[in-house]
Amino acid sequence: MLGSRALFRGITAAWRGGAALQVSSSFATGPRQGDSTFYEFRTYTVKPDKMKDFLELTSKNIHLRTAHSPMVGYWTLEFGGMNKAFHIWKYDNFAQRAAVRAALAKDQEWQGKYMSQMLPLLDKQDNEIAYLVPWCELGSPPKDGVYELVTFQMKPGGPAVWGQSFKAAISAHIKTGYTKLIGVFHTEYGLLNRVHVLWWNENPDSRAAGRHYAHEDPRVVAAVRESVQLLESQRNFLLLPTGFSPLK
Repeated sequence: MLGSRALFRGITAAWRGGAALQVSSSFATGPRQGDSTFYEFRTYTVKPDKMKDFLELTSKNIHLRTAHSPMVGYWTLEFGGMNKAFHIWKYDNFAQRAAVRAALAKDQEWQGKYMSQMLPLLDKQDNEIAYLVPWCELGSPPKDGVYELVTFQMKPGGPAVWGQSFKAAISAHIKTGYTKLIGVFHTEYGLLNRVHVLWWNENPDSRAAGRHYAHEDPRVVAAVRESVQLLESQRNFLLLPTGFSPLK
């Protein structure tokens, strides 16, 4: 058996030689992402009296940012948080993200027209890296509407522990037909064992009526009862798409 130092030297040599290192383990369980595509979730907390200025500035200049990489959606929070902007960006891999960030830092027009004017409007920035779960594809809305982001903090252990029961609960809600699933995302960087579920609804009232109906559906009740045994906390946000958001 190789000693730890010899093993480390072998790994280092493989990387330096450009070899694609494949690591597998008999302990790995459950489905995993089939490709390297991931999503960055960004939340900006804007100064309370600066939201109007922030949105106008962003609307005017966001094309400078999307020239570098694709935006999935851009929203403001209506319920669940105040003075916040939430946006999702798609990357093929971490190398692409690093290249995009480097290009943005050198983009004088982006830095001058947007970043230098936007940063003084903020109180706080947060980001997470997440993957779509293997059983979900990114959806699109049938028409303009509102969005609900539900964040679940699950018990430690990952999808091998809670993945199947969580999938069953989501599927039960989908089958009621009152809402449309846009995506289910599992965090890679940020709080671990966190799942974000993004839903589309026609308007807040249709969402409220649909939730009331779902809570009386025995299939939903049974699936949720099973899933919540592995749940630590849950929070939801009502999101309003901006005029420049690809997801409306």
